[in-house]
Formats: sequence, structure tokens, C-alpha cells
Amino acid sequence: MAATVMLLRESASGPEVFMLRRVPSMAFAPSVWVFPGGGVDPRDEGGDIPWAGPSPAQWAALTGLSEGVARATVIAAVREVFEECGVLLAGPSADTVVADVSGDDWHADREALLDRSLSFAELLTRRRLVLRSDLLALQDHWVTPEMEPKRYDTWFFAARLPERQAADDRTTEADRTEWVRPAAALEQVGAGAARMMPPTIVQLRRLGAFADIGAAMVNRPDLVAVMPEPAQAGDAMVLRATLND
Repeated sequence: MAATVMLLRESASGPEVFMLRRVPSMAFAPSVWVFPGGGVDPRDEGGDIPWAGPSPAQWAALTGLSEGVARATVIAAVREVFEECGVLLAGPSADTVVADVSGDDWHADREALLDRSLSFAELLTRRRLVLRSDLLALQDHWVTPEMEPKRYDTWFFAARLPERQAADDRTTEADRTEWVRPAAALEQVGAGAARMMPPTIVQLRRLGAFADIGAAMVNRPDLVAVMPEPAQAGDAMVLRATLND
């Protein structure tokens, strides 16, 4: 199980999304542009974690997952965004968000999460913060094709960049980061200047249809797992899937 987050901000030319280009040495999808995200850590599944917003039971009802797996998936989404770009969807209370988290002490916490010397629950407890699950909006659900040697069951979320926080490039998993308009990102793909996987392209097309971020910050219910399957198209073999439109 994995979670990825489309981090959004408003700009003069419309909504922008934060993207990372994976380093060429990655075993899976090297040099591919992605949103921040990753797999559920076993420690996301246990322990007490300070929580505000929709409950794990409510996320379970929305996703169709068990309550424990839904909880772990939401935690993974929030943790991965913090690890990969230094944005923390948490606050001192249920209606606040922590301000600047760019200091060296915060970066040390990110490193500790990565080397597993610190769990996300321990981080929030020590910092006296609560996870803000209401800052996430469920957008899609994709499963890697069966023919792939490495497979992921991934839930896509949207989140608005909190005020006074900034996404950064302090991650070893990416060699480049960029705030980009969805349409501009798709133009780069079409021109062959950027590589992206089909789920990412589909999300960008959907985001590009929104006039503002508010439209993306609404949960999409009744999602069905999208799993591309090989199909013959004339002399070519292609991947086809039924999308959650």
C-alpha cells in the first residue's frame, strides 16, 4: 500500500502542483517526474498518534479499506510529504497548522524518520502536534499492472500548501523539484522533455481542469482501483484502463 500527495498552491496563472524528478539510480521509475509519496511504513500501522479531522473510521468508509489500513494510508501520506519536501500537515490544535518547519531541527527530524530512528507518532507527540487529516482530499486509486515486477497499490490525495510553509528539495530521492502548472507539465511530457507515468498524467489532466484549488480539495467517493491492462491496438500493444471520471 502506498500514498502520494498532490501538493497545490495558487499562482497568478492558476493552481500549481509540486513535483519531483526521481534520481536516475532509482530501481523503480528512474528520472520520472512524480508527486511526493511512498509506501506505508509498518510503524504507520500501530501506536497512538495525535489526530484531528475525519477519523480513521471515516477514511475507511470513504476508501473501502479496513480502519487500520485506512489510518496507516493517511499517516503515510502526511509523513511522506514531510520527509520528501518538508511540508507538515499538522498543527498545535485541530484548527491550526504549524508555521515554518524549515529549520535544521526540523530537517534532523526528517532524517530520523528516514533512518527509522524516529516514528511519525513520536515526532508529533514530542512536538505536541496533531495530524490534520482534514487537510487531505482523496482523489484517485491506482494499482500497478500485473505484468510489472514491482507493484504498488496507491491512493492519490490533494493538499493545499499551508501558509508560511515552503516545499523544498532536501531529499536524496529527487535530483530536481519544481512548482508547475498542470498544463505546462503535460506540455513537457508531450514534447518529450519530461517522463511521467500514466497515473501522474491522468491526475495532471484532472487538476488542469480546475480554476482554483478549492475544486481539488473535495473527496472523490466510490473510487474503483484503476489497473491498466495490456490490449492489442492494431500492430501495437498498449495499456488500457477505465478511469475514475
